[in-house]
Amino acid sequence: MARKKNKSSRVVLLVLMGMIVVSCVGVLYWLRREKTVNTEDVRIFLPDGCDFDGMLDTLKSNHCLSSFESFRAIAQARRFTTVHGGSYVVSHKMPVFDLVHKLRIGSQDPIRITIGSYRSLTRLCADLGKRFNFSQHELLQLLQSDSVCEQYGLTKNTIISLFVQNSYDVYWNISPQAFVNRMATEYDRFWNASRLADCQELNLTPAEVTTLASIVKEETNKNDEKADIASVYLNRIRHKIPLQADPTVRYAVGDFSLRRILKIHTECKSPYNTYQYIGLPPGPICIPSESSIDAVLKNKRTKYLYFCAKDDFSGYHNFAETLDEHNANARKFHKALNNRNIYK
Repeated sequence: MARKKNKSSRVVLLVLMGMIVVSCVGVLYWLRREKTVNTEDVRIFLPDGCDFDGMLDTLKSNHCLSSFESFRAIAQARRFTTVHGGSYVVSHKMPVFDLVHKLRIGSQDPIRITIGSYRSLTRLCADLGKRFNFSQHELLQLLQSDSVCEQYGLTKNTIISLFVQNSYDVYWNISPQAFVNRMATEYDRFWNASRLADCQELNLTPAEVTTLASIVKEETNKNDEKADIASVYLNRIRHKIPLQADPTVRYAVGDFSLRRILKIHTECKSPYNTYQYIGLPPGPICIPSESSIDAVLKNKRTKYLYFCAKDDFSGYHNFAETLDEHNANARKFHKALNNRNIYK
């Protein structure tokens, strides 16, 4: 009788174990079919130090899950207890299993930023502060520190040249110092041996080339004439003639909407006013494009000392070697401005 009881017990145990296995497989199958319910891809932000409940609250506020119990069950099964701060994209109808795995290993989705033609370091830092976990003040303070400027051989006026126009993928919770280091790496990549050789030939530093390129960029958006404009300014530098660049006056007075530069504007007392001071301004008046920088480096070897916007308002310019020729071009342009009632 004891043997029969033992055999019956084993059978019952095996049946129970089988039922448990089947149940587990069924639950696992059900959990694996669970998907996120957000109607479109959602980016969530988890600050460093965020705990598990805080992460769940973020998922809840973004309407990502239909069942938090399912998420908890999968997380417990995967021994997910430590939350990695960062920014993550929760895809539409993403398997919750995959979401748990992604968050568990801290597989962040970088943020794509585009460094454009910013006219001030303050504005650049303000926009970056909206995209990352650091504040604009932290980044600006770092970039304006003597130690950082000295580290990269720049000044508080030229440190903006550390930023090269392009698009970059960067993690949201990057520190301000790590972000600056990343931009410095991109800067070094841009200023390769070929470009540095061109700088040396012009007897200018990369920061000075960037400063001149920023003026060229503000003068025209026509890539096919940027090298001519660059040649004018380089010729003026060689002959120690004031650049008399209108964009520097707009920068000095703080009004980039000016279409006519009048005498009152050129009398503005600012080191950025190249009507008042010979040579380049203290730093870039914007972050120039790659085409503008290369236009300076590969400028056309001309004898031009002047240029003036064409009176057809095409955006192109007339170039001149002599003042008389330039004055004739300027009269045509000013007449066209008057005809259109453009007085400022």
